[in-house]
Amino acid sequence: QVQLVESGGGLVQPGGSLRLSCAASGSIFNINRMGWYRQAPGKQRELVAHIISSGSINYADSVKGRFTISRDNAKNTVYLQMNSLKPEDTAVYYCHVRAGWIINDYWGQGTQVTVSS
Repeated sequence: QVQLVESGGGLVQPGGSLRLSCAASGSIFNINRMGWYRQAPGKQRELVAHIISSGSINYADSVKGRFTISRDNAKNTVYLQMNSLKPEDTAVYYCHVRAGWIINDYWGQGTQVTVSS
């Protein structure tokens, strides 16, 4: 059983910062990628950023230069540092891990990020 535990969401004013964390535990191995998606009300879930096992990092164009993803391999934890937040960043943020010899996708429960004055 694999568990993804997220933390760090909340309410922040425009221009502010938040840091999300996601720790993977349980029978998880051969991690291919770790990252974050988000889903705003009435919209489809979209990729925010992910780190592939090779070290390659991809960001959505809308967050480039503002968000930074990082990973602690020893802790199986992925972080998302979000700076210069905008109201349009408001969404539920989901941690995603792709792992296993037979590839499986795992999702966190989601954490709400609200950017509002």
